[in-house]
Amino acid sequence: MPPTMRCSFFRVALIALLLVALLQLLYLSLLSNLHGQLHRSAYPVPVGASHSGSQVQKEHLRAATVGGILDSSGQYWIYRNLLPHEKGNWKDLDVALASHASINNLGHLQDLVQHWDGRISLALFASSAMQSKLAIKLMYALSQLCPHVRQRVSFHLACKSSFRVTIPDLEELSEFATLPTCEAVFSKAADMGHKVVNYAGNASYPNNLLRNVARAGIGSAAYVLVVDIDMVPSEGLRSGFVNLATGGVDPQMVFVVPAFEIRHTRRLPNAKEELMRLYQVGEVRAFYEELCPRCQAPTNYSYWINLPEKKPGAKLGVAYVVEWRDPWEPFYIGSADVPAYDERFKQYGFNRISQACELNMAGFSFAVLDSAFLLHKGHKLPGDFHSQKDAENRRNRQLFRGFKEELKLRYPESLRHC
Repeated sequence: MPPTMRCSFFRVALIALLLVALLQLLYLSLLSNLHGQLHRSAYPVPVGASHSGSQVQKEHLRAATVGGILDSSGQYWIYRNLLPHEKGNWKDLDVALASHASINNLGHLQDLVQHWDGRISLALFASSAMQSKLAIKLMYALSQLCPHVRQRVSFHLACKSSFRVTIPDLEELSEFATLPTCEAVFSKAADMGHKVVNYAGNASYPNNLLRNVARAGIGSAAYVLVVDIDMVPSEGLRSGFVNLATGGVDPQMVFVVPAFEIRHTRRLPNAKEELMRLYQVGEVRAFYEELCPRCQAPTNYSYWINLPEKKPGAKLGVAYVVEWRDPWEPFYIGSADVPAYDERFKQYGFNRISQACELNMAGFSFAVLDSAFLLHKGHKLPGDFHSQKDAENRRNRQLFRGFKEELKLRYPESLRHC
């Protein structure tokens, strides 16, 4: 073969080898990109959430579930700060809100976040392994898609001791986080909640345990307001109380927030003037007015309603101080170190009365705020309760009698009684 032909052959062979090498590199690059796309499709990061932030939350969930502890009775696992809120410029002289719920009521968090502009500590209860997985998926989706939830809400979980909580795999964890909006997640939570029955089955709802877990999760806030998940506070309650407390308040005083029930919730009143207009036409009434008027009577609604009208922009203040009497169970703002709720009270009856009774025995005073209020969504009716309510109430009444005897030993110098 002539030299020129051999040179041409080697040149063609070299070019062919280079083309093959380039094609292989191109193939590997395309394969890598395809793998990444498939991975992101299987484990998507929601719009508005970064990959790093999403991964941090998943790792935090894993660590928190490993760190679960049993409650004092040994009946419940407690998982604190499964998903804590983001760090913010929160001050110690502040009021945090603590609440509790089972899965069927998680949708109420939407109104609570809209009406409370501070930190919220929420303790959820799951009565089965399936419910615990559902709770974690909803927490994760809300934290990813709802900025106000991510910034201000810390989630905790309690469940039966018969099972341990496990974190769903990445694909299952992201199930609800792929929904398009925060509103869609809350709608999904409400829809899923219809399939879960509260206060039913073989799992006692540990309301006081949950209240204590939520209270312990408020961070550095000096004061806490403990409410049920289906209640909303009036506008400006947090800032108004902080202004009041800035001038100094008695550490042995709790500040009662009068509670009402509103029939329809299309539009919730923000100010006392709006509340009074609805009260006059029967749309709003005193909390527990039909079920247990005595349970809220010391609030003295008639006096509170007829207080002189305050000028626009007037500061929140104390209207009057009242003595506690059985069976008053007020909602109040108190310091973070007030006596804990007795966790032996479960299901229906005496769970909040017992704690109010201890406040009284411990020497606390009850000051009623003049223009702040709480709204329970819906009028409470006798037919709304589960079938075991009366039996649970009888059991807790017996427990309460023993509890009052214990308080006499706990506070032997107290001149007060329950």
